[in-house]
Amino acid sequence: MGSDGSEERPERRFRTLFISDVHLGARGSQADRLLDFLRSHDADTIYLVGDIVDGWALKSYWHWPQSHNDFVQKMLRKARKGAKIIYVPGNHDEFLRNYYGTHFGGIDVVENYVHLGADGRRYLVIHGDIFDLVVQNARWLAHLGDKAYEFAIQMNRLVNFFRKMFGKRYWSLSQWAKLKVKNAVNYIGAFEAALASEARRHGADGVICGHIHYATIRDEHDIRYMNCGDWVESCTALAEHEDGRFEIITWTEPLRAPAPAPRVAARAAA
Repeated sequence: MGSDGSEERPERRFRTLFISDVHLGARGSQADRLLDFLRSHDADTIYLVGDIVDGWALKSYWHWPQSHNDFVQKMLRKARKGAKIIYVPGNHDEFLRNYYGTHFGGIDVVENYVHLGADGRRYLVIHGDIFDLVVQNARWLAHLGDKAYEFAIQMNRLVNFFRKMFGKRYWSLSQWAKLKVKNAVNYIGAFEAALASEARRHGADGVICGHIHYATIRDEHDIRYMNCGDWVESCTALAEHEDGRFEIITWTEPLRAPAPAPRVAARAAA
């Protein structure tokens, strides 16, 4: 049994998993869904691609439920069992950027990393915030935007509360709004182009990042751009199969299906 009270029985095992933007310490973090995902998904190597801990939120208020602690313990436990865990800090957990090259409980903290895929392709792994002009040049504006984003996440919870009451699937209000705003769409395109250029500068075949909470796999101009998404809005992870194929896994369904009532089970058995 794990410290979170669950048995480690992964149904799907991958060569590599990439997880970003969990935002532990923020009220919008869906760490419980990530823990549920990790109960049935595992890998030999796991990359934590930035903003795993939300230092910005923790400076404003203290929010650290058991699920956040359980996720940290799960990563440490995986490292002890031999998994390779690589942590590339982002802007929300930038306090870890003072510890590049160090190891915490078997977890390597690095500025960026070139991942060698099973098919021989090289991928630059980087959070991506250094290519976000808002974060770099107008930090006060970034924090203001962060507060607005937190409000959107709270609204997202309210909308999905009512959707669940009516038997509807999880739906991200904030993701929908992001893709409907022309400026946001243009920003995403510019961000992707900047990361692709950085991959070329490193002589890589592609780039794997996070930061903008928008999961995608895209091939453009001989560069593969892949974004892990997040565990606040979309609840997505990027997975590499043993043959080098990549896929985005979305984990937004209910955490645990309720056990069937005895009469239903009896009818099914009959």
